[in-house]
Amino acid sequence: MDATYSPPMDPLEVLHLDHEVILVDKPAGLLSVPGKGPHLADCLLARVQAAFPDALLVHRLDRDTSGVMIFAMTPYAQRHLGLQFEKRMTKKTYVSRVWGVPAEKSGTVDLPLIVDWPNRPLQMVCHETGKPAQTDWRVIKDEGSTARVRLTPHTGRSHQLRVHMLSLGHPILGDPFYAKGEALAFPRLMLHSEELRFKHPDGGQSTKIRSRVPF
Repeated sequence: MDATYSPPMDPLEVLHLDHEVILVDKPAGLLSVPGKGPHLADCLLARVQAAFPDALLVHRLDRDTSGVMIFAMTPYAQRHLGLQFEKRMTKKTYVSRVWGVPAEKSGTVDLPLIVDWPNRPLQMVCHETGKPAQTDWRVIKDEGSTARVRLTPHTGRSHQLRVHMLSLGHPILGDPFYAKGEALAFPRLMLHSEELRFKHPDGGQSTKIRSRVPF
């Protein structure tokens, strides 16, 4: 990844801004936070802070995933939102395109995950030492040889949605880590964070922000 990091130069797209939070639409191919080394310094956090110097990190999306990300505008909001993510009080909804069409229309994957250490950053299912991970899924469109699937994770493990769909035999299209052959031959990872629901740090109002699916 390091040698070929060439992030998109899309202008920053703000989905919502107020005195406590800013939500932006992360493009695929852009790191959420800086990697190791100056060639990996360009990231969404840096771009948001260039425009909004008070912005603070709350959570991350994988480099190849697009969609809604929230940043805090005050230390109080950062703590408030951080606790919501930690206690699983937020609700995240993703849209993906996967290889093949699941036989069932919906289901839940409940498989514990751990880093595949010799092949890191890949993750793998491990019933002995893996951390609990649950994902609800629902087919929203049968595309013939592929399917469009809405994913709702209940936990936030690294690569969770990607490994859980792989475990069903339906890897996410264009996944550079887990897709093979024809499933890999797509211009990007077909995974998008479509919606984030959270309690607003100012008053606790339930708030829902959406991002248009770009594929």
